[in-house]
Amino acid sequence: MTGRAMALAALLLGSTSLVGGCDRGKEAQDQTAAVSANAHPQRVYWGDTHLHTSNSPDAFGFGTRLDPEAALRFARGEEVTSSTGQKAQLKRPLDFLVISDHSDGFATVKNLYEAPRALISDPLLLRWYDMLHSGPEGSMRATAELIDAKAKNKLPPSITNPKAAADRLRKDWNRHIATVERYNEPGKFTAFIGFEYTLMDEGRNLHRNVVFRDGGDRAANVLPLMSFDTTKPDGLWDYMDAYEKQTGGKTLAIPHNANLSNGKMFMLTDPSGGPMSAAYARRRAAHEPLVEITQIKGDSEAHPFMSPNDEFAGYGTAGWELGDLMMVERTTPEMQTGSYVREALKRGLMIEQRTGENPYRFGVIGSTDSHTSLSTTDEDNYFGKHSGVEPNPKRAAEAQNLGTREGRYGWNYLASGYAAVWATDNTREALFDAMARREVYATTGTRMVLRVFGGWDFKADDLKGDWVDQGYARGVPMGGILKAGSGAPSFVISALKDPQGANLDRAQVVKGWVDAAGTAHEKVFDVVWSDMDKRVAAGGKVPSVGDTVDTATATYTNTIGAPSLTTVWSDPEFDPKARAFYYVRVLEIPTPTWVNFDMVRYKLKLDPAIPLKQQERGYTSPIWYEPA
Repeated sequence: MTGRAMALAALLLGSTSLVGGCDRGKEAQDQTAAVSANAHPQRVYWGDTHLHTSNSPDAFGFGTRLDPEAALRFARGEEVTSSTGQKAQLKRPLDFLVISDHSDGFATVKNLYEAPRALISDPLLLRWYDMLHSGPEGSMRATAELIDAKAKNKLPPSITNPKAAADRLRKDWNRHIATVERYNEPGKFTAFIGFEYTLMDEGRNLHRNVVFRDGGDRAANVLPLMSFDTTKPDGLWDYMDAYEKQTGGKTLAIPHNANLSNGKMFMLTDPSGGPMSAAYARRRAAHEPLVEITQIKGDSEAHPFMSPNDEFAGYGTAGWELGDLMMVERTTPEMQTGSYVREALKRGLMIEQRTGENPYRFGVIGSTDSHTSLSTTDEDNYFGKHSGVEPNPKRAAEAQNLGTREGRYGWNYLASGYAAVWATDNTREALFDAMARREVYATTGTRMVLRVFGGWDFKADDLKGDWVDQGYARGVPMGGILKAGSGAPSFVISALKDPQGANLDRAQVVKGWVDAAGTAHEKVFDVVWSDMDKRVAAGGKVPSVGDTVDTATATYTNTIGAPSLTTVWSDPEFDPKARAFYYVRVLEIPTPTWVNFDMVRYKLKLDPAIPLKQQERGYTSPIWYEPA
């Protein structure tokens, strides 16, 4: 490599690759460590584990100019000016934030944009440089080409050579860590160090967000891991093990919302296509205790193809089921089975029945995946996926066509989602430990408060006393493992509306289990709903809660629904010999979407087929039942 090429590569990006054989062991998989009755979490903390700034190559190329400091200021509740010159501020600050800029190309496009043109000799890089400087349209085309080249492993060697670029990445990474450290304020606001491991199998999205429990004194010993020349997650787990062995610190990885993986995120086999071994299953569960279930690019809780009897399956799937992330491969219905969380939970039971280990014993969180540096999920304060779709009159109906992608980047976006964490304090350590033990849940943007405990002797009268203390003393919280007991398991369920949001429609228990033949099943139970005396279930269905949305004004009223829903529910179809999981899904009454707010704000006439209302929801992490 020439000196000039070396200089340019160093200017662009780089990484180190740690390897190691540290095995976290089975105890890490079952991190349901009991929280003592006098130390259990008192409140839920709200945050985002998936936010991009100008250091992400796609975010910068699509016009984002806000850096990590602006992202942290915004998350803490300060007013900032967006990349398109609009004032932006959260109505309610977040409690924590993980800035997860892409490891592949960390600060690459920003550095290319700012580089002296005379230093650029590679023809493709020179083309992209000129396009970046030609205006928004050219910048977006250049970035789309760069992303497509990454998906097809056709990036220039000056970008993919990690050794040549390591010095520059070290400077960018250290600067990022210093910024995060300045804004971390234990007890008030937690700023995590992290990055997004940008793993791709051609166009299939296999990204993971990596979160460090530690501060810069440890995290600065490594660089974000690049994913070039691999399509398997094992290298990331090696990196995490080596980091922990080298520094004594801790990390966890959160797989990206899986709806654009074309079945590759939650496979029944190992990545090579062979039978998944117990060791592989155990290792995955140990490193990836959580999964992102909802975000801007759709929702991956359930799909009607796998759950035809679930009337609420399919939320946030429209447009995203066309193909993988880059539209390299069109999606077939059969591919969906490896791309949705409920199916993954069922597959986990099937693999456990065969091997004794469950690779998909994970909790669930939501996050935004916003590429604007602005973490906001409010429908009336939605700043879009990237700066090109920050508030403007065209974004609701316009489908972006960026080279290889078409017809899915307008109203299909969701203003989603949140990571809700039951932790003992607002610190890196307490929040991380709660994530590791899976005591977390996801919402699509609402701040409803959900809690669930599973045990063997909970009764309705328990709700009259200190049921939280009793939940920990006599059972397990969300994310826990319920060992065999006497009778049928019972669940204490509590849902409180967002104090600034919509009333609640219903709470449901979603159950999955595997029979003796190894076949997986599922069933959705309506367990408590508003106006139960008037809305009497018939034929296994609860009548609709109704609809107060006025789309002409983008408003609704809380004259229907309930401010809270609580119950103790026992499984009426329990089989003590069958492995099972249970999670709670809570739906709000219908409310306007961000598209409806845009329609009113900009006086738009939209296609009648575009949905203007939705039922936002929350999903708890499962509780697993293990037979004796």
